[in-house]
Amino acid sequence: MSSYWQELASNSDGYYQVEDFEAAAYRLVTEQVLYHADRGSRKLYGIVERYERNFVKVLAPLGITLGVDRQLLFAYAIPVHVTPTLATVTQTLFALVLRGIYEDGMRAGYLCDESGEIHCDFVELREKFQLMTGRELPGKGELETLIRTAKRWGIVRRLDDIESPEPGVSAGGVAIRPAIREVLGETALQQLALWAGERKECSEESDDPVTVERQEREDNHETP
Repeated sequence: MSSYWQELASNSDGYYQVEDFEAAAYRLVTEQVLYHADRGSRKLYGIVERYERNFVKVLAPLGITLGVDRQLLFAYAIPVHVTPTLATVTQTLFALVLRGIYEDGMRAGYLCDESGEIHCDFVELREKFQLMTGRELPGKGELETLIRTAKRWGIVRRLDDIESPEPGVSAGGVAIRPAIREVLGETALQQLALWAGERKECSEESDDPVTVERQEREDNHETP
């Protein structure tokens, strides 16, 4: 594989090194999404965007399909096979709510500039979570953990106070990222919605693992 990357690096007139191609492939498999907007991913996204066909060839034997959204500037790697994965009730509901908010925001035309993100302050997030799940949004400590986990999945990032939809009113919030529509496709969203409905009669104190059918890489991270 090194010789494969070496040839591509040589043809880039020194702009890209072999290590850049290796890093891009590794990050796609382990993180699933690369955003041009993220400083640490900008160069790697550029490599994938330019050499998309080559990365498709490399990832195909691993059972992974590659997509590049050149309008919203992100690349994503999705496993071909849908496999059941375990997520806690809270993790699953949090992912469902984020997806629901994103879909509502898209229909209402609330996309933020060219990034394709939907910004949501914590007041709205709390209201939507309660409305969609019948539960209270977890407290600050658990919520921050959920946000960090969702960030690893490439579907959300933490807003600072300056970026908040209502600065000075709702300290911070989250930016729901466009790749959530790829990571949690329509089929997964429908299943999550159905599952949420079936769980309404369960105890709100329960947070047992729940099997969820979705497209997700197989790695050592927890999955929604």
